[in-house]
Amino acid sequence: MKYEIVELQEKVVAGIEIKTTNQNGKSIKDIGMTWQKLFTEGSYETIPNKVNNKTIGLYTQYEGDYTKPYIFLAGAEVSQSAKNNQEIINKVIPKGKYAKFVIIGDVQNSVGQAWQEIWGMDLKRKYTCDFEEYQNNSEDMQNQEIHIYIAIEE
Repeated sequence: MKYEIVELQEKVVAGIEIKTTNQNGKSIKDIGMTWQKLFTEGSYETIPNKVNNKTIGLYTQYEGDYTKPYIFLAGAEVSQSAKNNQEIINKVIPKGKYAKFVIIGDVQNSVGQAWQEIWGMDLKRKYTCDFEEYQNNSEDMQNQEIHIYIAIEE
């Protein structure tokens, strides 16, 4: 799987979060439920100061590597911290070096398959903050452009 090394500036993301783990398929259920909650309960529309129409799936606060529990946040990049209700949480994506993967395909299956491949790669991961950035440049949910960023050692 091809990727490029990029330097990112700090980003602030606002959304709703859940603590999960990749063990026993728990994350698949939890992450799907979090995305559904973000959009079906109107939380996405209430996030103020969005910088664009892209959505972000953020993986952070790892308790070890990808086999240990972590926090997943579904939301959007914002220009400043957002606090409009109890559910909206702000997280910071730290500036630094990231491996950037570009995927074109189904928002669920293609992303899941990409993560399976990333887990098997010999990347010097930091396990601080990884994220998916959904470009939302197509109405076709089977043919979306998704960028996955993995925090790597400097």
